[in-house]
Amino acid sequence: MARVLVIGAGGVSTVAVKKMAMNADVFTDIMLASRTKSKCDAIAKAIGKDNIVTDSVDADDVDQLCELFNRHKPDICINVALPYQDLTIMEACLKCGVNYLDTANYEPKDEAHFEYSWQWAYRERFEKAG
Repeated sequence: MARVLVIGAGGVSTVAVKKMAMNADVFTDIMLASRTKSKCDAIAKAIGKDNIVTDSVDADDVDQLCELFNRHKPDICINVALPYQDLTIMEACLKCGVNYLDTANYEPKDEAHFEYSWQWAYRERFEKAG
């Protein structure tokens, strides 16, 4: 049904790919890519499902990301890479017409800047709800 490309090979990626692999009727093809392919290979091996393939990519490079998208033809890209890589991955998704899902908030590489004003706007409502 869906071809999903996951970028990032850390703890969040491991859990996400494992859950997707458990739902092969929804996630028919899973591609996992990161700067270090061996990390992707280790995740795929630990999960042990046939519908996971791995690749490598520099998520700071829009051209490399587009080559990755063109090679694997995903329906959606799930970004679990580093927060400062969000914008290059988003740019590549836009250039290649790939749907995009992010799990984090953008931060510049050399400056931690958290902006959660949208979430904090719900604080009072949650307090009133108990």
